Formats: sequence, C-alpha cells, structure tokens
Amino acid sequence: MADQICRVLRDGAVEGEHAPALIIKDCTDAPLGHFVFNHIFTRLHSYVSLTKSQSKGVVLIALSRSPSFYARLLNAQGDVLDTSDNWLRVLDCYTDPLGWKSKLSESGSISKVLVENSVNTTLCQNVKDLSNLTSKVIELGREMVGEGKERFAVAIDSVSEMLRHAPLSSVAGLLSDLRGHDQVSCMFWLLHSDLHEIVSVAALEYISSMLANVEVIAQVPNGQKFNSENLSLIEQNFRRGRFHVRFKRRNGRVRLMSEELSVDQSGIKFVPVSSEELVIAQSLVPKVQFNLQLSEKERDDRAKVVLPFEHQDNVKTTQIYDGRRSLSENQHENKHEAADDVQKTENPGNGEIIYFRDSDDEMPDSDEDPDDDLDI
Repeated sequence: MADQICRVLRDGAVEGEHAPALIIKDCTDAPLGHFVFNHIFTRLHSYVSLTKSQSKGVVLIALSRSPSFYARLLNAQGDVLDTSDNWLRVLDCYTDPLGWKSKLSESGSISKVLVENSVNTTLCQNVKDLSNLTSKVIELGREMVGEGKERFAVAIDSVSEMLRHAPLSSVAGLLSDLRGHDQVSCMFWLLHSDLHEIVSVAALEYISSMLANVEVIAQVPNGQKFNSENLSLIEQNFRRGRFHVRFKRRNGRVRLMSEELSVDQSGIKFVPVSSEELVIAQSLVPKVQFNLQLSEKERDDRAKVVLPFEHQDNVKTTQIYDGRRSLSENQHENKHEAADDVQKTENPGNGEIIYFRDSDDEMPDSDEDPDDDLDI
C-alpha cells in the first residue's frame, strides 16, 4: 500500500488537473509519521535519480529537521549528496525560522549563522510570510527544471510547524497554490493531527487527494494509572501502528486500504493485516437485532419483484402501470384511445381534453374551477 502511494506520486499530475497531494497524519500516542515521511521521501528520490518519475527534482521545505539530517538519511540509503546534485533543493526553515539569530549576529551577540552546505540549501528567515515562501519554492524548483514543461515535487516535513507561525487560511492557500501550479508534479506533507483543531485538520484533508493516517494498535484505557503493563503498551505504540490510507479517485470514488507498520533499526516495514486480526475487528462490531446482509434466496426473490413503473419486455407489448387502474382496464382504454386517434387524424381541426377522475370518492364539483365565484 505504501508502494502504491509512492507510485501515484511518481506518476505525477495529469495535464489540466491538480497535482496529487498526500497528507500523512499521526498523533502523540503513535508518533510514527516522520518515519512514513522519510520512507516516501527516499523512495521518491530513487525514482527521480533513476529518471523514472514525472518530476525531475524535489524541493524540500525543512521545518522540523535540519538539512543535514536529510543528507544523512539519503547517505544511509547509499546516495552520497553534494552541492553538485541538481535534483534536490532544500528550503531551510529550521535553522533560523524567524530571523532572530541573524539579528543577534548583526549586533555581535552571537557568531554568524552558518548555512549548511551539505546539500543545495537556501535559508529562510521568515516563515510567517507564506506568500514569499511560495515564491521561493517555485524559484528553487525552476532552478532545477527550468521554466518549460518539466515538473518538480514538493515535500513539507511539518505543516504543524507552519500552523504555529501562520493562520490556517494562509497555510491552506500555500498548499492550494503549490498543488495547482503548472510545474508541480506532486506534493506531500506531515501533520500531527492531535495538536490542531478538528476544523484545521479537515481543511487540510480536503486539499489532499490521498490521506495516510497512523493510528495506535494497543489503546491504553483512559483513567488508568501507569504500570508495567501500560508502559509496555506505550512502548509498543512507538514501534508499531496501524496504517490506513484513503485514495480519492478522479471519478469521485474513495478507496480505503489498511496495513501495519513497524519500525526497527533496519528501518520501516509495511505488512498486510493478518486474517486473525480482521476476524477480531469484525467481532468488535456491535450485535444488532437484524441482519444487514441478504442471502442468495433473498437476492433472487428481490430480483423477481415486478416494479410498478418497470418495462416488462417479455415478448408481449410493453405496458406501464399508472398506479390507479388495473392492467386490463388500461388495455381496454388503449383500444378506445387508438380508435380516437384514428378519428383525430381524420379531423385534425378538432381537439379535446380528457380528464380522468383520481378516485370515485371525489366530489363532483371538484372538476369545476374553484375560482369561478370570484369577480376577477
């Protein structure tokens, strides 16, 4: 399932449509979202470096980790990066996000702020100005791919950090502008959902086309004190979790998939959910007094039901039941109507209006105009 996400990001945008966007959600009980982000980032790098992706480069907005961290991450995958690599640009919003260090260095209070040169890095000193941040991302992307039809990917390691310094409307505007840009192939970002209001999370989910949610496996009941058993459950949630993915297709359909993820020294692993756990999950569904599913016999019986307004093309003439009269009456009236039609064709200058009473219980005066007694 994680591989399918990477393939969607690799294939990129369709001409005339917005770029695919992935939001990765986690929480403090299962803080494994950054492992998923790093996995997708390294996989997309391999596609780009092997020229198997629509995007020809990646612009990384680093807010929660330094550029050197991502250099070490890629070096651990066997890719030695230097400033000559033209597929990656890092917008460093981690070193001096608000420009305080630069002001202190100008006053002589601290030494000069050094920009890490392990990768192609551009320092950002005002993360509150998201319009300027958007312009820098597009500028860095065009440095890699030019201003033609080539595209680049955008990765944001923490939208939660953005929401600390800017309102939701500005952050949502940045994501929408980048996703709708002609040269953006795909984008993905990480969000710590329990740090924000439900409205904020829902707005960011709406912008995305794919939602990856990391949830806990073992839930500690509320109100219980910490003990040796609860502590083991908490430690387990830091190593394992549920990985749910929702794909929004272009035709409006939604596809849901689930896996388990585990983290160890070798990295992150995704495994299918076992059948035993699926049976346990189904057993947790509350029991009801009625069956929500139909048996084969019930399906056959339902298929044989003749609906009132359904055309019955069984060799006979198609008849439509009008809800008031029997079929035999309709056939008898159809014969008279056919004769009347012949007479009307002979005398095309004459016309008439035929009214059928809805029921015999109607009063005779109901046929009259109710406004006849008004002096209009």
